[in-house]
Amino acid sequence: MAAARDTLGRQIHDLRISVTDRCNFRCPYCMPKEAFGPDHPFLADGRLMTHDELAKIVGAFLALGVEKIRLTGGEPLLRADLPEIIRTIKRGLGVPDVSLTTNGWLLAKQAAALRAAGLDRLNVSVDSLDEATAGRMNGLGFSVARVLAGIDAAAAQGLPVKVNCVVMRGVNDGQILPLCEYFRSRGHTLRFIEFMDVGNTNHWSLAQVVPAKELVARIAAAWPLEPVGPAYRGEVASRYRYADGRGEIGIVSSVTEPFCKDCNRSRLSADGKLFTCLFASTGWDVLGRVRSGASDAQVLDFIASIWRARSDRYSDERADSPGAGAGREKVEMSYIGG
Repeated sequence: MAAARDTLGRQIHDLRISVTDRCNFRCPYCMPKEAFGPDHPFLADGRLMTHDELAKIVGAFLALGVEKIRLTGGEPLLRADLPEIIRTIKRGLGVPDVSLTTNGWLLAKQAAALRAAGLDRLNVSVDSLDEATAGRMNGLGFSVARVLAGIDAAAAQGLPVKVNCVVMRGVNDGQILPLCEYFRSRGHTLRFIEFMDVGNTNHWSLAQVVPAKELVARIAAAWPLEPVGPAYRGEVASRYRYADGRGEIGIVSSVTEPFCKDCNRSRLSADGKLFTCLFASTGWDVLGRVRSGASDAQVLDFIASIWRARSDRYSDERADSPGAGAGREKVEMSYIGG
C-alpha cells in the first residue's frame, strides 16, 4: 500500500508507542502527583498490548510508510519485556530507526540490554542539575545524580544520547546555562522544550512558558550560536550549533512557533489506541480490532482510514486564537507518551 497522507498532505512517517502508562516520577508538566496519587487507576496488565499484538500493529504502520519508532511511557523501562519488544521491532520487523525516551532512573542497569536488543538511540529527561530543583521537577525529590550516571552508562554502551529539558518559568529556567555547560562538555545534544498545555492536570499557564526566542537569546549570550537546517522534514526541534564547535542544542517550540504543517507523527497508547495528535481528546481502538480477530489487511485499512481523515492542527489553532483550547478535554501525556 502507498504511504498514507492526511487531509493536509502530511505523510505518516513516525510512530510513538507508549508501552506502559505507569511512571516512577511525578513531573508537574506530565504526571503531577496531586492528580496521579497512590490510588490512581493505571491500566491493568491485561489491557496493555502484548509483545505479539504490538508487533502486529507495528507491521501495519510500516506498510503505510512509518520509518521511525520511538518507545515511550509513562516510563518505558518499567516494562519487563522492553528488550524483547525492541529486538522484535528492530531486528524482526527491520525498522530503520528505533529510539527510546526515558527519565533515566533505571537506565544504568538496563543500558547494556537495550543496546544488545538493537536500540539505535535514546532521549533522557534532565530538567535541572540542581538537586533541589531536580527533585521539584520530578515531583518526588529524587536525585539527578542517578540519572546522570544512567546517561554515562548508556554512552559507554555506544548509545547516542539526547537530553530533554522542559523549561518552566520560575521553576527551572535558572538551569538553562548550567545544563548547556554540562552537556556540551560531554558531547550530548540538549533539547529545550517549551512547557505545553498537554492533558488536563498540569495547570498549564502561558506565563510559565519560556519562548524559544528567549531561550536562544539567553544561550547565545553565553555561547554564540549558528542555526542549523532540519535534518529531515517534520523534525520537531529547531537546531543550533555552538559557534565554537562544541556540539549543538535543539528547541521544541510547539507553543510559540507551532510546526503542525509538517507533523508526521502518530501515537499509540499502551492499550492500543491510535491518537493522531498530542493534544487529541479521543483515540481509535486498534488493539480492539486485533483482539476481535481482524486480519493484517483489516488492521492496515483501519489505521490508513484514520490517518487519511486526519486534520489535526491544534498548536496552529492555539497560536491563531489564544484560548481556543480552553475547556477542551485532552488525553494525558503520560498515557500516550508525549
